[in-house]
Amino acid sequence: MGDPPQDSMDKLHGAGPNLAALTSYSWNVFRYLGDYLHLGGVVVLLLTMAKNQSCAGLSMRSQILYFIIFVTRYLDLFDHTQTAYLVFFKLTYIITSGVALMAFYSMQATYERHKDTCNLVIILVPCFTAALLLTNEYSTLEVLWTYSEFLEGFAMVPQYIFCYRDTNKDVGVTSFVVALGGYRVFYAMNWIYKKINMPQYMDIQSWIGGLVEIAFFLDYLNYRFRGASILRSMVLQVDEKINEISDKVELKVLGTQSSSARVAKDGQEIRRRRGGRSEETESLEV
Repeated sequence: MGDPPQDSMDKLHGAGPNLAALTSYSWNVFRYLGDYLHLGGVVVLLLTMAKNQSCAGLSMRSQILYFIIFVTRYLDLFDHTQTAYLVFFKLTYIITSGVALMAFYSMQATYERHKDTCNLVIILVPCFTAALLLTNEYSTLEVLWTYSEFLEGFAMVPQYIFCYRDTNKDVGVTSFVVALGGYRVFYAMNWIYKKINMPQYMDIQSWIGGLVEIAFFLDYLNYRFRGASILRSMVLQVDEKINEISDKVELKVLGTQSSSARVAKDGQEIRRRRGGRSEETESLEV
């Protein structure tokens, strides 16, 4: 008989006779660089919002996804004792993602809703379906951990869509996006390092989410610094089509004139209410 499938705890801490080896290889320079780059990106995000007294250039929907990711992934804090390093980072990510959302609420007058157009349902539902199908174990912790891994692959998509629509390129915003994408590159190098040294090491869910995220990140870098993009047109077209369908469904189901229509303004697509008011004047919502 083969070895039983690893759950998320085994992947992190090792299992059976491979415990010492896997744990040793897990704590490598790529892992540390990824962790600190991620932390640095979060700090840059909060400092940028505080310095500008504005959330301009930033996607609230990406922050909502990150909050969901951290809450669902780090339920293991209540499951077993962990090192101070892990506890610090996990609590920091949960708390700072909540702080970022509160900052959006307090500075909602500066929130550029018309550029933050990604439909979260299109990300949340397929990722949860994939988690149910591909989880290694049907326990609450394992399913939610798997869900968070798939979800993280798309967490920055709303921010990328925002950046594709945004002509203003704030240094703080760019630094935040580069740090969040870069940390996953180092994590991919960490996975490769572990796989080379431990051929039996497998973490398919993390690898899938990581590859998706890195693909979007590399395309963003190409767009941001060279003005060229393979994915931009496709992503914006899909986003617009999804929102058009969502608007039609909303109008049909609610029977109101509150669904969104698109009008061209200064070469950009701006979402406006059919009643004539810009969405950025509406109350803060997902």
